[in-house]
Amino acid sequence: MLRTVCSGLLAGLLLFAPAPSLAADGHRAPYTLDDLPRTVKQGARLPCEAGTLPMVSYKGDSLRYQKPLRVHPAFLPQLAAFEHIVERVARQHYGRVPRRIVHLGGYSCRRMRRYPTWVSEHAIGNAIDVAGFDFGPQAPGETLPAGQPRALRNGFEVRLERHWQGKGTAAPHSAFLRALAQAVIERPDVFNVILGPAWPGHHNHFHLDHAPYRVVEVFEPE
Repeated sequence: MLRTVCSGLLAGLLLFAPAPSLAADGHRAPYTLDDLPRTVKQGARLPCEAGTLPMVSYKGDSLRYQKPLRVHPAFLPQLAAFEHIVERVARQHYGRVPRRIVHLGGYSCRRMRRYPTWVSEHAIGNAIDVAGFDFGPQAPGETLPAGQPRALRNGFEVRLERHWQGKGTAAPHSAFLRALAQAVIERPDVFNVILGPAWPGHHNHFHLDHAPYRVVEVFEPE
């Protein structure tokens, strides 16, 4: 069953929402990693320290990552679905898909940095931190959507750190990143936890994971 995180540490800081992908009986589709413990006693060893969790190297399905990503095999369908979301939003904004997804990592055996008794989803290979995207030059037959500057026919980089608040020539990249975030939020069957620049320490990346609870904190209050 999908759980909502609600503790003295987290309450009031996170935006909670039920996942519309839940079945009528209140359960979401079975997911291999849901039964793993998400909390530990302070100072206790993490489950991942035993080295028993299987990890695979993933380069991408329909899109490529700039370096192989280590994740749990159960997380692969979530990543493949994310790539399709990126493709759709990128075509809408740039008329083509990125050559590479730039990330800051997947598997990392650690606690949540702000909450030492919570196991990070990175610790079970159930998360990715996305920093941006690399686009190549426009290929023959590809066209920019109406209203986009001609300079976008060339290759370019899109990075959250530089472009989330982008104005002027960076405005198209800000619009792309914000549309992508909204598209991901609208698909809780792909990721349940979606953190971005509105969450402390996430000014330069989207944290995306498929924990058995729903947390969304991406857009700054207007």
